[in-house]
Amino acid sequence: MAERVIKKAKLIEGPVGKTLVNLTIPMFFAMIGMVAFNLVDTFFVGKLGTNELAALSFTFPVVLVINSIALGIGMGASAVISRAIGEGDHHRVQRLTTDGLTLAFLIVIVFVIIGLLTIDPLFTALGATAEILPLIRKYMSIWYYGMVFVVVPMVGNNAIRATGDSKTPSAIMMVAVIINFIMDPLLIFGIGPFPRLEIAGAALSTVLARFTTFTVALWVLGHREKMISFAHLKFKEVLDSWRSILFIGVPIASARIMIPLSMGIITRIIAGYGPKAVAGFGVASRLEFFGLAIIRALSSVFGPFIGQNLGAKKFGRVHLSIKLSKGFAVIWGALMFIVLTIASRPIATIFNKDPQVVSTIILYLKIVPIAFGLQGIMHICNISLNVLHKPLQAAGLIFFQMFLLYIPLAYFGSKFFDLKGLFYGIAIAYIVSGILAHFVLKKYLSEFERNVDTNDRS
Repeated sequence: MAERVIKKAKLIEGPVGKTLVNLTIPMFFAMIGMVAFNLVDTFFVGKLGTNELAALSFTFPVVLVINSIALGIGMGASAVISRAIGEGDHHRVQRLTTDGLTLAFLIVIVFVIIGLLTIDPLFTALGATAEILPLIRKYMSIWYYGMVFVVVPMVGNNAIRATGDSKTPSAIMMVAVIINFIMDPLLIFGIGPFPRLEIAGAALSTVLARFTTFTVALWVLGHREKMISFAHLKFKEVLDSWRSILFIGVPIASARIMIPLSMGIITRIIAGYGPKAVAGFGVASRLEFFGLAIIRALSSVFGPFIGQNLGAKKFGRVHLSIKLSKGFAVIWGALMFIVLTIASRPIATIFNKDPQVVSTIILYLKIVPIAFGLQGIMHICNISLNVLHKPLQAAGLIFFQMFLLYIPLAYFGSKFFDLKGLFYGIAIAYIVSGILAHFVLKKYLSEFERNVDTNDRS
């Protein structure tokens, strides 16, 4: 059994750059697919009208909160599983995987109940009007019931990536994208034998697509990788697994939640400019995810790479991977700024023809992408800190970015320079926090190496 795990620790050998490229390419297409997943919803819902598009935009921060919790647990599990693989401990790999999935399921139950009971007051607080609130209710009442199919696969796919396999999670995600692309128009517009459900159809399509990822991820982990096991279950070991995962996962989830919470506050500020501005911001936010998709793909595989090499004490590979990844983030960010600036108008008009919606999208795409490179560095440094078991420092960076830079700069920018000032505030927040993250990671990586060296000598 140990031999199987040693074989799985395949990220500790081979050229660093080539390994990262081979891991990132499948995840890039998966990330593009998942961005397309959201953009397909946005595209078809936008055909229903501006109110429906605004309603979907209001749900975005809340959906991101749930995704952030799932991602926190998943990344916490991935960080400890990848270290266990690097150390060659198969039993611990099984326990961490099984117990991480169980923990995700239990958390889902709690949030489904809370979510269903708070739809009206929550979205009213975010600035939804009486006209838009019923549309939000239709969407979220379905989405909440399907939450288990969103959360559990996110944890499962992170566990698969911890083994060094980025192709399988990518394939799983792409299947979900295809199903969503097919079902969206059928359920939204009532094509053929399907009922016309409008915005509720978008939610149902998402749930059906995510059910696929739920089923396949569990099959891969349980049948192919043999990483799920309920044999010789000991409650003490389960608690130990939960502690290990939550030690990293809770700060990650908390930090990730700050992002949609901040977006919720920004959405509330933009709501003062009217539903059309909110609709434009919602589209632009999704386009930002698209622009950073390849960096997010790199970040998603970077954790397992760092984890396995730290477990094997191959620090030279860790340093080189960080250097290469940061350089790539800067180059990609510059490229996206050029592309999105030039193509902002034709991109904006794909989603909606309303002049105010289009102008909001264009304004965002001409300002915020200038900071994409440093926002990419922020992602890479944050992932690295979590694998170094510095989750509080990683969370602190996001807190600094969101609450000490992003919100205040956006608020005062909006107050003195309208939407243009708000978007410049976002860009400045990305730039400053990216620079800070670079120095924070440098400090704690050096500290980690010194501690390992001291322990080895003693």
